[in-house]
Amino acid sequence: MKQYSGSIYIATTLDTKSAEIFYVSDLIKKAGLPVKTVDLTTKPTALAREADVTATEVARFHPNGQEAVFCGDRGKAIEAMSIAFEHYLTHCDDVLAILGLGGSGGTALITPAMQSLPIGVPKLMVSTMASGDISGYIGASDISMMYSVTDVSGLNRISRKVLRNAANQIAGAVYFYQEEQVVDKPAVALTMFGVTTPCVQQLTQKLENNYDCLVFHATGSGGKAMEKLADSHLLHSVLDLTTTEVCDYLFDGVLACDEDRFGAIARTKTPYIGSCGALDMVNFGRPSSVPEKYKGRQFYHHNAQVTLMRTTPEENRQLGIWIAEKLNQCEGPLRFVLPQGGFSALDIEGAPFWDPQANQAFFDAFITTFKETETRQLVISPYHINSAEFTQQIYDLHQELIC
Repeated sequence: MKQYSGSIYIATTLDTKSAEIFYVSDLIKKAGLPVKTVDLTTKPTALAREADVTATEVARFHPNGQEAVFCGDRGKAIEAMSIAFEHYLTHCDDVLAILGLGGSGGTALITPAMQSLPIGVPKLMVSTMASGDISGYIGASDISMMYSVTDVSGLNRISRKVLRNAANQIAGAVYFYQEEQVVDKPAVALTMFGVTTPCVQQLTQKLENNYDCLVFHATGSGGKAMEKLADSHLLHSVLDLTTTEVCDYLFDGVLACDEDRFGAIARTKTPYIGSCGALDMVNFGRPSSVPEKYKGRQFYHHNAQVTLMRTTPEENRQLGIWIAEKLNQCEGPLRFVLPQGGFSALDIEGAPFWDPQANQAFFDAFITTFKETETRQLVISPYHINSAEFTQQIYDLHQELIC
């Protein structure tokens, strides 16, 4: 019999889902794994069987006390219990895995706490919301979502099958867990888009003998995942060469970062090299999804589901100011490289997005706004971002930065 140093946490609101949580709990216990049930009910109720951790115990972890949770307003109570549960979970040092059960309210309540757990801790959310847009529930974490098929409202021939699968999945993740072999090579994060792939691939080939190269797709969630690892102090350095998520954030694209982009670099002082990868474009879905206000702009139809819009000189000016102001808050070792030869595979002489005037607007705004210090410096490169010369320049700068 294996010995475990913690428990599988199962979280739900017992006032409506007690049958489900104890059904799943009993299945996992029969598999020989330790379980801790957590009640997140937001109103007083009489329960035939209480959870291992009561709703009152969790609610006390809210910064304003349990009264903030048991306030009588369902919407406010769910939001407050979510905060309390996140605070509670981050104080626990015995979480082997977590399984959540919920409808729309329960999913919104449970997943923020799941996101607060380290990458690698198994996280499974059985939810009625799993067949739609789940990006808000996942965030930058490694949460798995399982569609409940029927509502999470009692046991029936369908829900038993789904819940049994959920119990087996989370139990298997813990039972078959093995300590990963220690990677001696330090981890370097790189951001990449299809139009900056040559740059990142060349750079990875130069680095991979000495570094564990973690490549993040610059899709909004990719940048957030990278910065989550930086906040967790799991990155040796960052080569953030594809900062296109800022375009989508400022100009209504679908692959946007958020206001905290570059925040983890400032907070942790992680050694950082950034550049202008794909700042020549804003991403949308199919052509019909492009906002009406952009009618008449220059577009490139990447495929049936992806439409790219060329950024204008004025937009590039805004980008330069926004990024520079964010980087001015970083006090760790930092270099930002301006590739004068172009920002992407589409931004090169003869290609659809080649527009030196627009790029120059970025350069002028960035240079004017960026404040150089002993550790924070600007580098102007005459090369295109995907050229071998630019790649070598980044590699050399990285070597200098970490020495």
